Amino acid sequence: MLKVYNTLSRKKEAFAPRKGKQVNLFVCGPTVYDFSHIGHSRTYLVFDMVAKYLRQQGFKVFYLQNITDIDDKIIKRAKEEKISWKKLSQKFQREYLKDMKALKIDSVTKYAPATKYIKEIIGQVKRLLKKGFAYQTDDGVYYDIKKFKGYGKLSGRTATGAQDAVSRIDESKDKRNKGDFCLWKISKPEEPAWPSPWGKGRPGWHIEDTAITEKFFGPQYDIHGGARDLIFPHHEAEISQMEAISGKTPLVKYWLHTGFLTVKGEKMAKSLGNFITIKDFLEKYSGRLLRLFVLKTHYRSPINYDEKEISEVKKQLEKIDNFIDKLKSKKAKKKVKIESKNLLTDMVAKFQKDFDEAVADDFNTPKAAAALFKLINEGNTLLSQNKISAAAAGHILEFLKRTDEFFGFIFWTKTKEKISTNVLNLVKEREKQRLAKNWQRADELRDKIENLGYLIEDTIEGPKIIKKS
Repeated sequence: MLKVYNTLSRKKEAFAPRKGKQVNLFVCGPTVYDFSHIGHSRTYLVFDMVAKYLRQQGFKVFYLQNITDIDDKIIKRAKEEKISWKKLSQKFQREYLKDMKALKIDSVTKYAPATKYIKEIIGQVKRLLKKGFAYQTDDGVYYDIKKFKGYGKLSGRTATGAQDAVSRIDESKDKRNKGDFCLWKISKPEEPAWPSPWGKGRPGWHIEDTAITEKFFGPQYDIHGGARDLIFPHHEAEISQMEAISGKTPLVKYWLHTGFLTVKGEKMAKSLGNFITIKDFLEKYSGRLLRLFVLKTHYRSPINYDEKEISEVKKQLEKIDNFIDKLKSKKAKKKVKIESKNLLTDMVAKFQKDFDEAVADDFNTPKAAAALFKLINEGNTLLSQNKISAAAAGHILEFLKRTDEFFGFIFWTKTKEKISTNVLNLVKEREKQRLAKNWQRADELRDKIENLGYLIEDTIEGPKIIKKS
């Protein structure tokens, strides 16, 4: 049975959706004023894995993600670039979706840009005013956090403790409480604006999420995901808005939050200038490498970005590739000298049990990855002893393919590098010398091959050429 850690209850809970096998999942998307960085990608990679895993387990998942395409940051950046806010936001929406495609994040059912839901946003603001949870000032409409008794239940902060809240578009001399946040911002001249009962303006940051989720899910749904820095004030604000409107609690049954991706112990952030964009990362490394780098750490734990760790992940991917190549080669063989009768029960079944238990325990991907590499180590030993049959190799490959439906880094379409004729001839000559037991000459040829950037692995099927990392 799947268990997840719920930020709201601060404990692991058995996962049971509100309506049978239907799972409504919402994850806070990007504010599209710049390229997304790999700190952002962690959240999107994790919930791509979560959505795909749930689907594999037989759940029908509607994965909704908003896109903040109007915001003070967008307006400011557009002015700096001397282009329209709309042109800027559309540009970075495209870049974001390109990044997601490169990382094979394709589980999202619906992307919902905020500006397409102005009607729904205005409708929520009207209801909050009518119920007495909001008030109007000269520069907009604000939420009164002291009117909502449940304020702080997600983050553990009280309305009084929210006075130091840092939020977007929420500064006003006319606010009743310092922690009050903006629902509707009256626009200044030449700023983007939409008509409303309170004057031409634009939505606050928090209100877009509840307007969008209510549109697709109604007043309550199953999972809300995001990075842990959104717990307060953003997710706290979402709860305050929607539960005040509907009178129903909880807004979300399970709150899941990812840990930070840090650089030298500091959170990766544009404001700190220590970020690496997904685009820049992918110019140097593969999206597959980033998937494994992220998923080998538990989603709630911090990850420290380090080039040494990236090099280690690269070696782990090579290990996976080498094992899969050996299995494919073995599967192609029709005759095998030794058959291991207990292989499927003794190795694969144990791996499957360890793997399944790890993932079902709050998506413990590091433990699952450890089981994967244990399978590879044991499998390599049996392969070297010629104790894996063609049928067994095929069985292992099928299991790895099922695993990769949500892991996404085991099998990856690779562009095969063309090995030069010179290297191929040297390998052929070395094998000839090795079979003739001319060991000194064979070693000399091995050194030449290594100097050209390749390693040779001698297997029972013949020499295997491996590109040096």
